Amino acid sequence: LGLIYTVTNSMTEPAMQPDINSHYAILTALLAPALLMAATGSLLLSANNRLARVVDRLRILLKKWNDNSRNHPELEYQIQRHRKRSASLLRACLFLYCALGSFVATSLALAIDTLTGSRVSALPTVLGLLGMLFLMGAAYNLGREVWAAVKSFEAEIESEMR
Repeated sequence: LGLIYTVTNSMTEPAMQPDINSHYAILTALLAPALLMAATGSLLLSANNRLARVVDRLRILLKKWNDNSRNHPELEYQIQRHRKRSASLLRACLFLYCALGSFVATSLALAIDTLTGSRVSALPTVLGLLGMLFLMGAAYNLGREVWAAVKSFEAEIESEMR
C-alpha cells in the first residue's frame, strides 16, 4: 500500500493512511476473478442441469431394458451412449469446480499479495491461468457432450424411421 506524507507540527511524518488510488487498483484487480467466478457458476448450473437430464433419460432406458428381459441391442446401444454423455458432463463439472476454486484462490492471492507488499506477485497470475486451463478443459468436455447428444438424437431418429 502506498503511504502519503502529512505535515504535522512542522515535521514531516509518514501517515498510515493508504493511498486511495491503490484501493481502486486492488478492487479493480479483484473484479476480474469475480466475473470469472460468476461465469463459471453459470456454466456449472447449465452443466448440472444437462447431467440431471441425461441421468433421467438413462433411468428410463434402464427401466425399458429391464422390462424387455435385457436382450435388446438398440437399448443397450442407447444406454452406452448416455453413459458416455454422463461421463463427459461429470468431467466438465469437475473441471468447472476446479476453475471456480482457482478463481477464488486468485482473489485471495491478490489480497495476500497486496498485504505482504507484493511478495507473492506471481501467485495470483499462476492461479488465474490455472483457472483458465480448467475452463478450457470444461469447454472441451461440454463440447464433446453436445456432439454426443446430437449424434444420439440422430441415431434415435434413424431407429424410429426404420
